[in-house]
Amino acid sequence: MIIPVPAIDILNGCCVRLMQGAYDQVTNYHKDPLMVARQWEAQGATLLHVVDLDAARSGGKKNNIAVIASIAKHVSIPVQTGGGIRSSADVTRILDLGVHRAIMGTAAVGDPSLVGTMVEKYGPDRVAVGIDAEAGEVRVSGWLEGTGLPAFEFAKQMERYGVRRIIYTDIRRDGTMTGPNLNAYRTLGRQLESAQLMASGGVSGPKDLNALRELESFRVDSVIIGRALYEGKFSEHILWPEGLRRCP
Repeated sequence: MIIPVPAIDILNGCCVRLMQGAYDQVTNYHKDPLMVARQWEAQGATLLHVVDLDAARSGGKKNNIAVIASIAKHVSIPVQTGGGIRSSADVTRILDLGVHRAIMGTAAVGDPSLVGTMVEKYGPDRVAVGIDAEAGEVRVSGWLEGTGLPAFEFAKQMERYGVRRIIYTDIRRDGTMTGPNLNAYRTLGRQLESAQLMASGGVSGPKDLNALRELESFRVDSVIIGRALYEGKFSEHILWPEGLRRCP
């Protein structure tokens, strides 16, 4: 069973979606991310994926930490958060807010051993790695910078450092509703030994959810859904049927 995870991307305090990660292609969906979080919780979501886009782009100099803290405090389901987490102090600060899971991306590329330290300190369920890839290359700093690092090799390295949750986003699919990159998840899943994959990017509706269900044997157990959810391409009954709800 693939678990759907609603995305709440925050830019300038508002709930938005970007097209392929481009900050100049923004769709604003709601001025109150907490209200959106409560809506997804009420419909049956078991986990929320919250991204601080301002912090991702600025390295944390500008952030929406107060909004994220409010979400973590006022919903009863777990929240995972990424964007601008660059140091051990940032991980600690995020987790101290009551956030269930901190997602490391740029910092994981710059200092892979830091990820291992954080996993050892907080446990593999509370620290994940976000791999944002374009044409197979890892991108960082809010997707604005290339690294020359092959995404699949990086994923295997993170697994060796103890990571057991990888959020893999295909940047070219993100926000497009053109379907997820099934081949990428299938290929990566074959190479991983212990980490689980959370798919992200391109989901357009129920048919894509059904396609992802075929990849459970390739370590895909959940999928982040953004634009398709906001634009009403799913019903809550399809996404979160009673009796089959769990948190990835």
